[in-house]
Amino acid sequence: MKLDILVMPVHPDDAELGCAGTILKHIALGHKVGIADLTKGELGTRGTAEIREQEAAKAAEILGLSVRENIGIPDGLFTNTPEYQLKVIESIRKYQPDIIITNAYHDRHPDHGRANELVETSAFLSGLRRIETSFDGKAQEAWRPKMVLHFIQDRYIEPDIIIDVTEYWDKKIESILAYGSQFFNPDWNEDEPQTYISSPDFIKIVESRAMEFGKSIQARYGEGFTSRKLLGVDNLFALR
Repeated sequence: MKLDILVMPVHPDDAELGCAGTILKHIALGHKVGIADLTKGELGTRGTAEIREQEAAKAAEILGLSVRENIGIPDGLFTNTPEYQLKVIESIRKYQPDIIITNAYHDRHPDHGRANELVETSAFLSGLRRIETSFDGKAQEAWRPKMVLHFIQDRYIEPDIIIDVTEYWDKKIESILAYGSQFFNPDWNEDEPQTYISSPDFIKIVESRAMEFGKSIQARYGEGFTSRKLLGVDNLFALR
């Protein structure tokens, strides 16, 4: 299946936090969007890999994704090595996305920056025909996306572009709260340890960041992205 946009976050729930509004907006515009989570988030303080798999499936349904898969790289223990690059390359070639979106290039959680480097490297290498990969026993063709973007997470990073996601904000929050084991949930087991993101104030922080980005483009809510390469537009009237 060819996708227009493939989101490749390191943990289930990163995509929902970082770019769910953008996902929803582009699906509404008729684009095919999918998520390939790099890990199962098995080292997370709350919940289990099995619970997060169920939550990711629920979030995928809310978002209306064309596909969601998990690449199965070990949470917290990966590096930007050929072994893991090949796994990411296989996923990129499988879906042949025009745009990839991944984690911030540096952040509070060290997995985020390392995932960014892994995906950026793999996106380039995926275009080299002498790197051989296969899927379902068939050789894959080389494929390089036109663009790799990074969403902005815990640490503030000045965005290169901001997408107006006002119309999709409530649905974005719904997709985030599908992860009842991770975020504030009064019905969750009280014996589980509390974390930075399980505080009821965390969602307010997410909203305040989106409002800050939205203000910059005269919108209520915005999602910001960075790019390692300069971005171009066809004409000045495409800017706002």
